[in-house]
Amino acid sequence: MSRVAIVADSASDLQPDRAQAAGITVVPLLVYFGNREYRAGIDLSYEDFWRELTRPGAPFPTTAAASPGSFQQVYTGLFEGGAEEIVYVGTGSKLSATVDSARVAREMFADKPIYIIDSASASMGAGLLALLAAQRAGEGKSGEDITAEIERRKGDLRLYLALETLEYLKRGGRISPARAAIGGLLSIKPIITIENGEVDTADRPRTRSRARERVLELLASGKPEMVAVLHGEAGDIQEFARDLAARIRFPRERMLVELIGPSVGPHVGPGVYGAVILPVAKG
Repeated sequence: MSRVAIVADSASDLQPDRAQAAGITVVPLLVYFGNREYRAGIDLSYEDFWRELTRPGAPFPTTAAASPGSFQQVYTGLFEGGAEEIVYVGTGSKLSATVDSARVAREMFADKPIYIIDSASASMGAGLLALLAAQRAGEGKSGEDITAEIERRKGDLRLYLALETLEYLKRGGRISPARAAIGGLLSIKPIITIENGEVDTADRPRTRSRARERVLELLASGKPEMVAVLHGEAGDIQEFARDLAARIRFPRERMLVELIGPSVGPHVGPGVYGAVILPVAKG
């Protein structure tokens, strides 16, 4: 284990295998289908989540933040396993209360260095930052230095997702029913982003083909260091990834293609696709 342990949460959409390979510990948020409770990525796989979400008659899923107790358990295990410092890269605090839980748990370890970063993002926005933090930990950087770099670079993230419908954002309480109704009447394919830690609408194209082109346009600026393509069982995602790689001049083999997981999926719905880019550091 690296001297600095890196922690993320399941709303980062780091699948278990990728997180394990990078040396990242993932704290699961909770997902509910009716009265059934699951720990995202543990009791409910990414693939099983989408099968259940699209099952006819399935109850609409809801999510809940990870508890302070979950973080306390993770912190304890990492320190007992030999970690000297912990850096947690969390989902944006305006989108989830999970960062608050991490801070509450930190108070129980007053003599231990635990750094908590509010990524002001979600899905692989937080995930790319956690992967970068893990790289720096592997290079021997201190928790303080890793935190300083992530805090400095998190504002450079660019995340754009094209949705099939606004219905899931409405049900999840992310937009008003009135806005969702207007979007439905106009048959728009909304493109969302995260600005100042909150979900915002970047554009409202009328067709999927126009939305696809607009997402590519929005992502094609600056030189990328890390790229993750995201989707919710979108059938043409490999073609989108190929086209994005060409548009931004980034090697396709270095581009991650990730299925959105149970913590974020209930808010964006099936068919969603897009990407998040972390540009090369300024200066």
